[in-house]
Amino acid sequence: MVKILVTGSNGQLGSELKALASSNDSFEFLFTDRSRLDISSEESIDKIMSEFNPDFLINAAAYTAVDKAETDVENAQLINATAVQYLAKACEKNHVWFMHVSSDYVYHLATEHPLREDYINAPQGVYAKTKLDGEKLLAASNADYTIVRTSWVYSYYGHNFVKTMLRLGKTKDKLTIVADQIGTPTYALDIAETILTMINVICASDKKDAYKGTFNYSNDGETHWADFARKIFEIEKIECEVCETTTEEYAAPAPRPKWSVLDKTKICRVFDIEINDWETSLKHCLDRLRENQKA
Repeated sequence: MVKILVTGSNGQLGSELKALASSNDSFEFLFTDRSRLDISSEESIDKIMSEFNPDFLINAAAYTAVDKAETDVENAQLINATAVQYLAKACEKNHVWFMHVSSDYVYHLATEHPLREDYINAPQGVYAKTKLDGEKLLAASNADYTIVRTSWVYSYYGHNFVKTMLRLGKTKDKLTIVADQIGTPTYALDIAETILTMINVICASDKKDAYKGTFNYSNDGETHWADFARKIFEIEKIECEVCETTTEEYAAPAPRPKWSVLDKTKICRVFDIEINDWETSLKHCLDRLRENQKA
C-alpha cells in the first residue's frame, strides 16, 4: 500500500484530503498539523519520516495570510521557503516523492494569455516571493518532486471567500468587491482528487521523469471577484447587491496579481486528467455547505 504523509492537515486542502481518505483504501495516510509535525524543525521532520516511512509527501502547509505576510516576513519565509527546503532534504534522504502546492502569485504578469509553467516569474509582495523561494529551494534539491501551482482556492472547510460571501450576503444589502483581478476559483476538493490521481499515475509508471517539475492546476474558466460573489448569491438566492471597485481603490497591503488564469494543458496531457469548470465545482461546494446546515 502506498503511504502518504500530509502536512497542513487542518487547512482547506488538507481537510479535503482527510475527507477523501475515509473512502480510499489504496493509500495509507498520515495527516499532520503543527502539533504533530513542526515543518520548521529538521529533527521533527526526520523523526516522522523514520516512524511512518512514507512513499509520498503532500505539502499542504503554507503561510497564506497574504496581507499579514507584509509585516510578518520572518514567519512567511520560514513556512513557505525554509521549511520546504527542510522537507525536500528529508524526502531526498528517504526516497520520498515530494508533492508541493504553490500559487498563481509567483507569476504576477501583465498578460491576457493563460499562464504557462515556463513563463517568467515576477512575484510582488512577501507572500508571493516566499512561495517562489520555496519552489526554487525544492527545485535545487535532489528530491523527486512535483509542484502544483493553483489559484483562488476555496473549500467546504476553513475560512475562504465563498464562506465570507455567504455570511456577509445574508447580513448586508450591498457589498463592494474588486472587479479588475481576473482568475479562476478553484475547489480544494478538486485539487485533492487531482493530486491523488497524479500519485496513482506516478506509481503506475516506469518512466517517472515525465511527472517531475511544475504543473498548473485550477478549475476551468475565468471570472473576477465581483462576479464570483454574484454567482454565489445567484446560486444561493441571496439578495445582496455587488458594487465593483478596483484593486487600487481597495488598497490592500499586499499586491495582488491582476491576471491569474492558468494554462492547464501540461497537466491534462501528462497526467490525463479532466478538469471541472469553476461554476460546476462551486455548485458542488455550496450543495455540501447547504446540506451541512440542514443536518
